[in-house]
Amino acid sequence: MSEKILAVAAGHEITEKELNELIANYPPEQQVYLSNPKARDEVLEQLIGFHLFLKLAEEQKIKESEEYRKTLAKMENELASHMAATGIIEKVTADEAEAKAYYDKNPAQFKSKEQVKARHILVEEEDLAEKIAEEIRAGKEFSEAAKEYSTCPSKEKGGDLGYFERGKMVPEFEKAAFEGAAGELLGPVKTQFGYHLILVDDKNEGEELAFSEVKDTLMEKLLHQKKQNVYFETVKELEAKYGVERRG
Repeated sequence: MSEKILAVAAGHEITEKELNELIANYPPEQQVYLSNPKARDEVLEQLIGFHLFLKLAEEQKIKESEEYRKTLAKMENELASHMAATGIIEKVTADEAEAKAYYDKNPAQFKSKEQVKARHILVEEEDLAEKIAEEIRAGKEFSEAAKEYSTCPSKEKGGDLGYFERGKMVPEFEKAAFEGAAGELLGPVKTQFGYHLILVDDKNEGEELAFSEVKDTLMEKLLHQKKQNVYFETVKELEAKYGVERRG
């Protein structure tokens, strides 16, 4: 059965197989997008352009030029060097046993970070912050006070900032939030932005992540490290074998 011909450009028949082979060279996430008929048509237009310019190159005898020969020689050397390095690196593997051994030896690296869930009210004056705090202690809902008084865009959500880790907020705010108890009204706390009233809704102290949760990521990390090590070790071996003279 003959291949389906999608277009003819400068006498070259572009088949469905040629189009599919080109798409197969794209990263997996792009291949999903290219399954769309419109996207495939765009790639087909690229192929058409390629063959039209290839025909123009033939007419201009570009392959006979000195510039072409020099460029081709450079590309050949780059390809050969790349293939030699890849041939060594692609033999490197990492298995689950190595990942588990690393996991057991480095427990501190596999713990979820401490988090706080908090709401806040931001105003410019300390006296106003004190007044709002008194209203809340007297029974006013924190979220209502935030919507009424706060100058932070979070006021639209009742001052809710969601969960955050250390290092995400300014130091004064972070210290109060992480040291305060859940349900406790904190402040006024002064920062570069003004005066904050803070209400901690929840605290997550962080917990150890199970090996099953980190296995895939850890194996990728170990494989990358091992490939780097093998690469640099091989470079040293080749230096000793072929010689290197560095001139600063």
